[in-house]
This record gives sequence, C-alpha cells and structure tokens, in this order.
Amino acid sequence: MENKRYQSVLKHAFLIIFSLLMCYPLIWLLLGSFKFNDEIFSATSILPSVWKWDNYKIGWTALPEFTFGRFFYNSFKVVLSIVVGTLISTTLAAYPFARIDFKLKKLWFAILMGTLMLPTQILLIPRYVLFSTFHWTDSYKPLIVPAFFAQAGGAFFVYLMVQFMRGIPRELDEAAIVDGCGHFKVFWHILLPNCKPAMFTIGLFSFMWSWDDFLNQLIYINSVRDFTIALGLRLFMDNAASINWGALFAMSILSVLPLMILYFSAQKYFVEGIATSGLKG
Repeated sequence: MENKRYQSVLKHAFLIIFSLLMCYPLIWLLLGSFKFNDEIFSATSILPSVWKWDNYKIGWTALPEFTFGRFFYNSFKVVLSIVVGTLISTTLAAYPFARIDFKLKKLWFAILMGTLMLPTQILLIPRYVLFSTFHWTDSYKPLIVPAFFAQAGGAFFVYLMVQFMRGIPRELDEAAIVDGCGHFKVFWHILLPNCKPAMFTIGLFSFMWSWDDFLNQLIYINSVRDFTIALGLRLFMDNAASINWGALFAMSILSVLPLMILYFSAQKYFVEGIATSGLKG
C-alpha cells in the first residue's frame, strides 16, 4: 500500500514539474505583461520588481484611431463565419462518403485525402491570383468563402466526420427511409443530432486554426480598420524606434484568452469527438 502511494506521489510530482516546464513560456509572457520595458529582458527574476498594471490599458489604446476592441470584433466576425461555413460544408460533404454508394466513390475519397499532402505554400500564389481576379483582396471574402466549400482545413474535417458517421448504425437510416424520409431528412434528423461530438471537435479546431492564422490575414487584409488580432499585434513591431514590450505582451495574453476559455469549456466534447472518430471506421 505504501509502495503504491509512493509511486503515485512520484508520478504526480513528475507531471506537475513537466507541466510547469511546458507552461513556462506562457507564464513568462504573463508576468512580462506586468513589467517595465527595461526589466523584461534584463532582470534575472521572472517576477516583476514593480508591477506595471497599466500595460493592459496602454496596449488596448495603443493606436490613435482604433482600440484592440475593434480588432477583437473583426477576429470574432471572421472566425465565427469560418466556423459556421466549415461545419455546414464538411457535414454535407461527409454524408455522401459515409452513407451513399455512388460511382467512383473510393476514387473521389482518395483524391480528397490526397489534398492533405499538398503543402499550403503551393496554393498561396494560385489562390491569390484567383481572389485578385475576383477583386476580393482587402476583404474577408478570401478567408470566409472557402470555408463554405470545405476548403478551410476541409479534407481533414471531412475525413473526421466521415469516420464518425460510419460508426452510427445504418439501421437508423433504413428505419427513417421506411418512414418516408429522403436523404436530406435522414441527414438532418438522424445523423446530425448524433454527430455533435465530432461537430464540436471540428468547430474547436476550426476556431483555433482560423484565430491563429496570420499568413492568410496578412496577405488579404490591407486596411487597418479591418485588421484582426494577429495583425493588430504586428503593429507593435512597426515602430522604428522603440517597442513597448509590456503592452505587446499584455495584448498577446488577451488574444490567447478566447482560445483557452473555449478549449476548457468544450474539452469534454473535444476529447469525445477525437476518441470516437479515431475508433470508428
């Protein structure tokens, strides 16, 4: 009994120490947001000698015309649109692969999976040329519209949803068809209510990836009024002379908060969706 207790203490101590090491950069960033500029990179102690609480106020109103409230609003508008589009398109695309038999089904699914091996950098120039032809640059359309066509991480999300749908008993479909339901009613009333864990997982991944997306936003958004959080943080680095690192760290901490709140709030569904989608096939 004592041996088991000793092993349990050692295991928990190791996990706590390892977790602190993994979280050290975030802790350093958080404490740095309360420091003066000259103390951030020169002080030997991780704790501030004097707590500078107004870094958050300074960072929030750093720009003369726009506060970070505007950037948060833009980010949420873009990200939520992408999440909605991704959920609609991936579930609609996954249903035929999971439940309907049609010609060349395996070939088309193989082609879909093959797109996962295409590096993002290969598609940057063709996409930009296409969206420039549509006159969509300097707008949110290049970020949002592809999500409604299962292009924002689409192949991975479609695969995840297909695997989950394949695990739902086909007897439910057959019973609904006997009752007179068509494919859309089977999809809407039978499959979607049972796909909530997978949809939560896809929504969470889509939110995180689009929230952290810097490159695409940098390419397609030019007006400061339309900047997202990622582009707003970059403005701190545009000052030629000095950078207010404390204010930059403060806004960086605020930019991470939505992701942390969302993840811990939906952790149960996230783990369930990943586990069940990986086991069903």
